[in-house]
Amino acid sequence: ICRDLSSCKVALEVLEVVERFAREEVRPLGTLLDGLHDPEQAIAADSRLWTLHEKYRGLGVDQVSMAGTFEPAEQALLSARITETLGWADAGLAVSLAVSGFHKFFVPLTGDPELTERYMAEGAAEIGCWAITEPDHGSDSLGFSEPHWTRADIRPNCIAHREGDEWVINGSKSAWVSNGPIATVAALFCTIDGDEGFSGGGVCITPLDLPGVSRGKNLDKLGQRALPQGEIHFDDVRVPAANMVVGKELYSMTVEMVLAVANAFMGSTFAGVARSAYELALDYAKDRVQGGVPIIEHQNVRSRLFKMFTKVEAATSLSRRTLLIGNGAPPPVQYSIASKTFCTNTAFEVASEALQIFGGNGLTKEYPMEKFLRDARAAMIEDGCNEM
Repeated sequence: ICRDLSSCKVALEVLEVVERFAREEVRPLGTLLDGLHDPEQAIAADSRLWTLHEKYRGLGVDQVSMAGTFEPAEQALLSARITETLGWADAGLAVSLAVSGFHKFFVPLTGDPELTERYMAEGAAEIGCWAITEPDHGSDSLGFSEPHWTRADIRPNCIAHREGDEWVINGSKSAWVSNGPIATVAALFCTIDGDEGFSGGGVCITPLDLPGVSRGKNLDKLGQRALPQGEIHFDDVRVPAANMVVGKELYSMTVEMVLAVANAFMGSTFAGVARSAYELALDYAKDRVQGGVPIIEHQNVRSRLFKMFTKVEAATSLSRRTLLIGNGAPPPVQYSIASKTFCTNTAFEVASEALQIFGGNGLTKEYPMEKFLRDARAAMIEDGCNEM
């Protein structure tokens, strides 16, 4: 895919840096945070989570992506490889690092030099989040193709009203907002006036240090425990009118575009999770002795490992192809959803098979398999339930 040796060399150098970061920083921290009894410890002032975000910004991966170094197809494949690698290390932290830059898609649309300097400048230490899911509305808030989308009698939980040169925001976003407990800025997908159902929404760049913003606790959950998730509440929060960068007329199209990007990212992330589970099982099968030989010498174990390998390769191929179809733009949403559902299902299936190869050891926290199984299970609900 690389157009010349120079761009290929740069891409390989980027991947080498990301792989080292994933192996030495992301995976150990993911294991540590997963084991904390109190999720509030994961976001405490002395948590290594803050350092991880700082180190990730220091890698300059975003700068490489935006520098025009690569052709669109090169950039698409490189993005897929980076995302796979972070997912291979820890799914929850991969999501946290990725969504930390979510606001950067929308800040330039404000035309506000102060906001642009604060959030877009090289080295900016801001952490973003995608605030869309609500206490009473999960799949509702993403179902732009469904009949309920325009029903005014379905009342959203977060509504913005225009007052002069400001928007006044009231309501809540649910405990499933990724990075909600640590974000400094939200790309807030809210409903305008609330009289047109979810179709009458908007996207508002909302600094989370404004008066009237409060937050719930970091969610205590089964999987992806390293990913901070929590409620955000808005009580007469006022933002300048220019911060509402997407209005009703473009909102449905924006939701479709963002879902296409997010689901493609999820596909790549969990292709990486599936690969990690397979590799752990393969290594264990070479070391674990039963019947006087390493269990990989038993035909049934080799057969199961081969089926796992096949699934991992299929997931990896689909997730990469999805981004390549986009060729630098959001892929068609059906490809992204196919990638997300197939790759997350595959990650769970492969992790379950891997745990079975570990046997009783796979059930213990001495080994990483039970964590990978829990992380993969969460993904089948995350970013839109697979059934939906």
